[in-house]
Amino acid sequence: MGVFTFTNEYTSPIPPAKLFKALVLDSHNLIPKLMPQSIKSIDLLQGDGGAGNIKQINFIEGNYAFLLGQLSSMKNHVDELNLKTFTYKYTMINLKEKFESIVYEVKFKPTQEGGSNNKMTSTYSTKGDVELKE
Repeated sequence: MGVFTFTNEYTSPIPPAKLFKALVLDSHNLIPKLMPQSIKSIDLLQGDGGAGNIKQINFIEGNYAFLLGQLSSMKNHVDELNLKTFTYKYTMINLKEKFESIVYEVKFKPTQEGGSNNKMTSTYSTKGDVELKE
């Protein structure tokens, strides 16, 4: 088993509260509109909007096969959702044979200019001798 961690950081002129609302709280509405060629819909399967939720992302047929095998959907368990610190952590729960777990942690922090510094860390725990490449 191997553990691979990837981190992406970017800045935005949009304040953290507004980005957090759009990309996390309203993601089920926004993401299918932003990615209609890939994402069919996002459904809340369990929960009331906070930690403990289970969301299902439904893909357009044929997408994301390069990473996760042929999937028609993906389920995420919301581990943490903090409206004060603008942090969000979730775990993919319906993984194929290559992964033990995939955990994503997203943080939105304010900048002095009124925008935000945003960081996403993805941690992939693989099964066996699976190796990830960029």
